Amino acid sequence: MSRIAYLDCVGGLAGDMLLAALLDAGAELKVLRSVPGALGLEGVEIAVERVERQGIGALHLSVVASDDVQHRDYRAIRGLVEAADLSERARTRSLETFRRLAEVEAGIHGVPPEDVHFHELGSLDTLVDVCGAFVLLEELGVERVTSSPLPFARGLTNAAHGTLPLPAPATLGLLEGAELVGVETEAELVTPTGAAIAAVVVEEWGALPPLTLEAVGYGAGTKELPDRPNVVRVVLGTETSTRPTGRVVLLETNLDDFTPELVPDVVERCFEAGALDVWTCPVQMKKGRPGFVLSVLARPEAQGGIARILLEETSALGVRVARLDRYELDRDERVVDLPGGSVRVKVGLLDGRVVNLAPEHDDCAALARSTGRSVQSVWAEALARAQDT
Repeated sequence: MSRIAYLDCVGGLAGDMLLAALLDAGAELKVLRSVPGALGLEGVEIAVERVERQGIGALHLSVVASDDVQHRDYRAIRGLVEAADLSERARTRSLETFRRLAEVEAGIHGVPPEDVHFHELGSLDTLVDVCGAFVLLEELGVERVTSSPLPFARGLTNAAHGTLPLPAPATLGLLEGAELVGVETEAELVTPTGAAIAAVVVEEWGALPPLTLEAVGYGAGTKELPDRPNVVRVVLGTETSTRPTGRVVLLETNLDDFTPELVPDVVERCFEAGALDVWTCPVQMKKGRPGFVLSVLARPEAQGGIARILLEETSALGVRVARLDRYELDRDERVVDLPGGSVRVKVGLLDGRVVNLAPEHDDCAALARSTGRSVQSVWAEALARAQDT
């Protein structure tokens, strides 16, 4: 069972808030205080205090540098992290975070990533926030990070390049694929540093996955917000074996004026576009007309292409979409040798244990034709051989 950290971004997400929440959840402060030294930084202090945000007790963290150069470029930051005395995993994640920050800033300002000069993001506290987050996650034994949707708050902020809309362009550029929810608050709830860390480490967005609760930590931001406590909550736990392991979408359309002979062509195109399964079910539609429901199951990334196929290749005027969790077995494949040829066998695994074996029908049919046997006998022999291996 792996240990999960769930980021409940009640008041948004920033690097210092995440560090404070991880400390409150049980990470050692002395481990975090070793990070500046590991980066070769001198004169950096990390202060932690207990505060309240709308009645909720939380830790607030400050990184104080006696002499800080605010405008480091990407090369300088990358050099510091590459030379740092960090674990390989923490170093790799930190480098990936700053690489993403550099690429987003480069795209916004129209310069190569190597020429990006970080302004506010080049300060020592950003270095400590990024590297410290990955060090503390490792210290807590976290193997997987998931997160709630991030609050999207509008507003304006003053930065080195002028007045920027919130969320900052760099923040939005880093959050492609993340789940966002609009809120009325006018403040910077999600910072570029928080977004960059999340972009690297968060594997899944949405509701809390099934887990056995072990610890909770609260990290506070500096401001008091009018409509929500300015905290991020880290929920630590061990995942249960019943956790849904796959996200899928179900695309459907009702048809009562489509030529049935054309359905196989639509099915073929859907499979070519990445469908996991396609089927039809007869239904009675308005005015008593007989019709059918055309259903397609697919991964979320294939949704747009399949919806387009259904609109282009059928008489549908619309396609409805439902997002679903799916319990899935781990999958493997075996090849068994039979007289006259070989057959692939699909293997379903649950916690490393084989619970399902299924010979590939097309392989069985091809071998049956070439040897003069029945498909059924080839299928049964392939299954028996697979069970013995």
